[in-house]
Amino acid sequence: MTNNDIFRRIRYTFDLKDSTIVDIFALAEVSVAQEQVTAWLKKDDDDAFVTMKNRELAAFLNGFISFKRGKREGPQPVPESQLNNNMVFQKLRIALNLKADDILAAFELAGFNLSNHELSAFFRKPSHKNYRECKDQVLRNFLLGIQLQLRPNQDASSTSTES
Repeated sequence: MTNNDIFRRIRYTFDLKDSTIVDIFALAEVSVAQEQVTAWLKKDDDDAFVTMKNRELAAFLNGFISFKRGKREGPQPVPESQLNNNMVFQKLRIALNLKADDILAAFELAGFNLSNHELSAFFRKPSHKNYRECKDQVLRNFLLGIQLQLRPNQDASSTSTES
């Protein structure tokens, strides 16, 4: 999944307006224009499409954590320049304050079976012997499960894209 795919899915799932997204970036102490947000949300084949960089998605996710849970005291986390699916998954888990059972329920809604042990492996440090890389399919199904929880009457296929 590209950063733009992840960004689009989060925006759709939580029904975020462009102005709200600008505010979310501001919570991470990053300034973006509404036009920039619109360019990130365009389809890949659109001439106005702009690829979202790792640092920009990380800033959005950091701001999303503050948006959902409240801004923490002190300096805000610096957006990572290298981002992988495990980090995205972890940031979404923190933002939504999800426990393992909540995540497994979202996977179940998406028709994706995962054990508690498999799930915990995604949140371990990369140096840990039981660490497991979060593949696109896992992240896609997690986002779909959350979407089905929050927007159960919406057409799930409207944001499903194969990558």
